[in-house]
Amino acid sequence: MSGPVGLPVIDTMIGFPHEGSAQYDFIRRQTKDRESKEDFDFPVEYMFKDVPKELPTDDPVSLVLQQMDRFNIERAMIGVSEEYATRALKTFPDRFVASGAILDPNDVMGSVNAIRRDYEEYGIRATSVFPAGTFPQVAIDDPKMYPIYATCVELGLPIFVCAGIPGPRVPFAPQEVSRIDVVMFDFPDLVFVTRHGCEPWEDLAVKLMLKWPNLYYSTSAFAPKYYPKAIVDYANSRGADKVLYAGYFPMGLSLERIFSELPNVPLKEEVWPKFLYGNAARILGLAD
Repeated sequence: MSGPVGLPVIDTMIGFPHEGSAQYDFIRRQTKDRESKEDFDFPVEYMFKDVPKELPTDDPVSLVLQQMDRFNIERAMIGVSEEYATRALKTFPDRFVASGAILDPNDVMGSVNAIRRDYEEYGIRATSVFPAGTFPQVAIDDPKMYPIYATCVELGLPIFVCAGIPGPRVPFAPQEVSRIDVVMFDFPDLVFVTRHGCEPWEDLAVKLMLKWPNLYYSTSAFAPKYYPKAIVDYANSRGADKVLYAGYFPMGLSLERIFSELPNVPLKEEVWPKFLYGNAARILGLAD
């Protein structure tokens, strides 16, 4: 058996299907172009083909579990702010991993308190933030983020952060990959995992991962055929322990598409178990 076939998977970015598109209102309130405000159900619809739509919503948790079983996803990380997260976490604690989300880092103490509350109530294993999607925008290295990073270090939580040009039509400056450098300098114990590609600075992301031991890269929002070559090359060399799998179902990609393309990614045989499972298990504290 070669490549990813038959290997267990931890998906570090999965969600539940929803009716309508109200979950993207936080993007629409800051976009200015007509398509984003009026035409797109999904804010980055112009970038993705075959976005999963019209999925049944009568039992979203069961639907996601069926998809997970189909593609050997043993565990999936979900945001506790998701509508169905509480039921999923309570009913299937062995399949779902709780993650927080920093919705408005402009509210510094509110964000810190939310992390602590989610940690105590849900046992979150991580939190996340979308810098370009905050309103007003808060950059990766903004002083408002520092108490949030400090809280993550104190609680031993990794933070998953979107980095690189965002898909929604909002300014990219808050997510410039160079901003990560000073954060890792100031918080050497912070486990920082990038989301959504780091493009067009993927080469810089590799350099920074070589430099900072606790900086990682996840493949969320990218179909495997578009994984950056610099990232694949890094995973095959010195970065086997630094790159981890993340999907984007049902937001923009079907698991069928992802797992049909994965075998064509030229990762070395010994890298696949780490990429699909081991690195996430270690970062999230799920390793045996």
